[in-house]
Amino acid sequence: MEKNEVRVLIIDDEVLIRQTLRLNLRSAGFTIAEAADGKLGIEKVGEFHPHLVILDLGLPDMNGLDVLKALRQWTRVPIIILTVVDEEEAKVRLLDAGADDYLTKPFGKQELLARTRVALRNSGMIEATPVFESGELTVDLSQRKVSRLGHEVKLTFTEFEVLARLVRARGKVVPSAILLKQVWGSTAEDQGQYLRIYINQLRKKIESNPSSPQHILTETGVGYRIV
Repeated sequence: MEKNEVRVLIIDDEVLIRQTLRLNLRSAGFTIAEAADGKLGIEKVGEFHPHLVILDLGLPDMNGLDVLKALRQWTRVPIIILTVVDEEEAKVRLLDAGADDYLTKPFGKQELLARTRVALRNSGMIEATPVFESGELTVDLSQRKVSRLGHEVKLTFTEFEVLARLVRARGKVVPSAILLKQVWGSTAEDQGQYLRIYINQLRKKIESNPSSPQHILTETGVGYRIV
């Protein structure tokens, strides 16, 4: 992918900050979109499909941390937080909530571009796309809906969570231990039978031939991936 195809969304209510970010990022060849509040920012992520989000914590309509948590419900696109707080505890809380990095105001152009490059490189250039489509299967992460051949597939809460974790890592192998920890918590990391049961249930609902799956594939001894 050429650099001029890389999309960055700026979510910040301060006009001067948005202008500075826009000018610096555009000068480096990135395509930019902007949102001045949290609600619009969440909508823009679904419409603009950015490869990176730069998110300010102090938004007028909602806390930036809540925006971060809302986005992490359906996308693993890298998110860099803008903050005036330079405290270790606050930074750890942001990283634990799903942020990939942070920029402490004021910041320079070179630091901005360096952190942007690192976040994009570490993410593998994924897009924030809420809808996953593969053949007859469609998974809408933002609406929590699954359909096959145009008909809605009813999943339990846990079934959807397992499927969503695979979709967010689309194409990549997700180790069984990671899936167990994400869905059931750290105490379930050695309970592989839970995962096998739910994978089998999912295959019965979304595969045309569950015994020869085309969507959820097993990587023996490692985990699962969706293609």
